[in-house]
Amino acid sequence: MPKFEGEDQEMRKAPKGQFVVYVGEQHTRFTLPLSYLKNPIFQQLLKKSAEEYGYSNSRGIVLPCDESTFQNFINSDLTIYTT
Repeated sequence: MPKFEGEDQEMRKAPKGQFVVYVGEQHTRFTLPLSYLKNPIFQQLLKKSAEEYGYSNSRGIVLPCDESTFQNFINSDLTIYTT
């Protein structure tokens, strides 16, 4: 489970060209390439995240889906948007 309070700021930064999202009950951290932001389904997840958690969430971007569903999604659907 990712740390939030007292976590080293350098550990929280995503590498250049990538961003971080947290998924599932355990808030599993995923580092994704910026190109994923072009995917319409991923954009819907971001919209639902904003509706559910708001934009000022101190924990970063938390997506409203379970980890296994998200893992399947990034392994299949998003691959066509990363080329």
